[in-house]
Amino acid sequence: MTDLTGRIHEGGYRKYEGERLGPSSAIASVVRQTVQRVMGQRRPARAKALPYLSVLIAYLPAMVFVGVVALIPRQVNDSFLPAYHDYYGFIAAAIVLFVVFTGPEALCPDRRSKVLSLYLAAPLTRTTYLFAKAVAVASVLTLVTLGPPLLLLIGRVAQGDGPDGLLGFLSVFARITAAGVTMALFYTGISMGISSLTDRRAFAAGGTLLAIIGSTTVAATFVANFQLSEAFLLLNLNIPANEMVQRIYGQPGFLDVESTALVAAAVIGWTAAGFGLAWWRYQTLRVTR
Repeated sequence: MTDLTGRIHEGGYRKYEGERLGPSSAIASVVRQTVQRVMGQRRPARAKALPYLSVLIAYLPAMVFVGVVALIPRQVNDSFLPAYHDYYGFIAAAIVLFVVFTGPEALCPDRRSKVLSLYLAAPLTRTTYLFAKAVAVASVLTLVTLGPPLLLLIGRVAQGDGPDGLLGFLSVFARITAAGVTMALFYTGISMGISSLTDRRAFAAGGTLLAIIGSTTVAATFVANFQLSEAFLLLNLNIPANEMVQRIYGQPGFLDVESTALVAAAVIGWTAAGFGLAWWRYQTLRVTR
């Protein structure tokens, strides 16, 4: 008769002798996994629908404008094509949609599924964990804040309709990069700050959207009813980053505010407030298994 019972003759632990990659490898791993999650990789098709739809909406105008450059003579298409600093007006909805989705998707599931404690058991602190998440969110957001204007620039250059000379190209390229990164960091701070307050993605997404829309109403009401300076419109979360983009391109902007330093201070202030809120929330957060 076969003996189906098992016996443990010796139990114990062995010292780990493998390679120890350290905090930098853990940060890179969190960044990679977060980007994959936000973009729906290794997940059902429904998880890919919203991020890829947002990216498609953001790139579609650039593809249309490149087609216009290819099909219509330059003397005619100049009246149809927007300036690089005006491109964000065509994709504002796609950017907001992506922002509302990205931050909650990056932060909330780890707390909801109780795996945050596992991340912190690795060579990660709460600060380095948040840093990795911020890098991932900002990297994903550059898909819609940086990629489309770059595509428009490259398409126009390929059709002989780009900036004149190497210096002209490098100047426009630098402005596009600065504008795209500024907008990505601004919305990363806002989205992460609000998402840090809850472990439910729906609440975080709704709160982010409410903050963006609500700040528009509040700022406009204050300026109109109390006859305040247009500088107070920088309290509107839709305005600071877009206004800074105009200043980066050397344009006067949408507001009757001469000080570019004030606009930059508003962008830095909102961004720092968002990151600061997320950092404070995670420093005081009780992590359970």
